[in-house]
Parts: sequence; C-alpha cells; structure tokens
Amino acid sequence: MKEIVDFVSQPWPWYVAGPVIALVMFSLIIFGNNFGISANLRTVCSIVGAGKNCEFFDFNWRSQMWNLIFAFGLILGGFITHEYLTTPEEVTLSASTIADLAELGIEAPGDQLVPLSIFSWESLATVRGFIILVVGGFLIGFGTRYAGGCTSGHAISGLSDLQLPSLIAVVGFFIGGLFMTYLVLPYLFTL
Repeated sequence: MKEIVDFVSQPWPWYVAGPVIALVMFSLIIFGNNFGISANLRTVCSIVGAGKNCEFFDFNWRSQMWNLIFAFGLILGGFITHEYLTTPEEVTLSASTIADLAELGIEAPGDQLVPLSIFSWESLATVRGFIILVVGGFLIGFGTRYAGGCTSGHAISGLSDLQLPSLIAVVGFFIGGLFMTYLVLPYLFTL
C-alpha cells in the first residue's frame, strides 16, 4: 500500500499529465459535454428551484450532474490529499521566488501551503487582507460570470474545442494576471 501512496503522491511529469488531460477532453467532446467548474453554480441554483424565478436557471440540471459530481470529487480529493498524502516537508520554492516575496513583505510559506500573512483569519481583519481575500474573491466570481466561464472551462475545455471566445478569454486571463502581478500587488502590499 505504501508503494501506491508514494506513486500517487509524487508530482507527475507533463508527459503523463498532459495526455491524461487530452484523453479526458477528447472524451468530453465525443459525448458532447463541456468542462468547467463555474457551471456548477448554475446547476446548484437550478436544483434548489431558482428556475422558477429566473429563466437562466430554468434548464435540465440532470444533464449536468456529471459535472457536479466531478466538483464534489475535487473537494473529496483535496481532503484526502491533505489528510493522507501531504508530507511534513516544507514547500519547495526557488531562491528567486523567496526573494521576490520578501520584497513584497511576504514570508515564505515554510511548512504551510500558503503564506499565513495573507491567507488567515487574522489577515482578513486587515485592509490588505480584506482586499486580497474578499474583494479579490468577488472580482474572480464576477469575472467568471462576465467571461462566460472560469479558467479551467476556457483554457482546457474551450481551447480544446477550438472556440474563439475561449482564446480571447485566456489571453485576457494572462493580461489580467500580469497586470495584477506587476502593477497592483506591489502597491497593495505597501498598505
């Protein structure tokens, strides 16, 4: 059993993970499905009866149960990984990343997955933490709805289906990420 856990918990190289993703996407295209996590919000709203008040939620949600089960599997997989497959070793970061984080006033996460100075309840009580966690979360949700899908839906499913709107959205994701990284975050961390 230890050999299986060791095999599953190691990082998989691109030449294994890439073809697995391609196989999944090819299967979805053959069966006429689109992958995307944010689509589950519409499904859940439809399940609880939002379709009675809003036409957008009035659809056959049973056809999307596979995607909801997939999202549940992501949550379950994250829990199993955290509880049973996480090693007590520190997160490995390059020296240049640690230096860049230090310039912004962020300590390296050490044995945590993320820096606790940003992702913690105590940080949420600060202006910087509120902006990063709450305002940032709102902007992600708004952007997902405005772009007609999330990064996984557009970058993985939309591009594999050769959809021009997905290509435009992915280019926008990268431009937005670069804008935030080089122009907004350095200013935000001076607060």
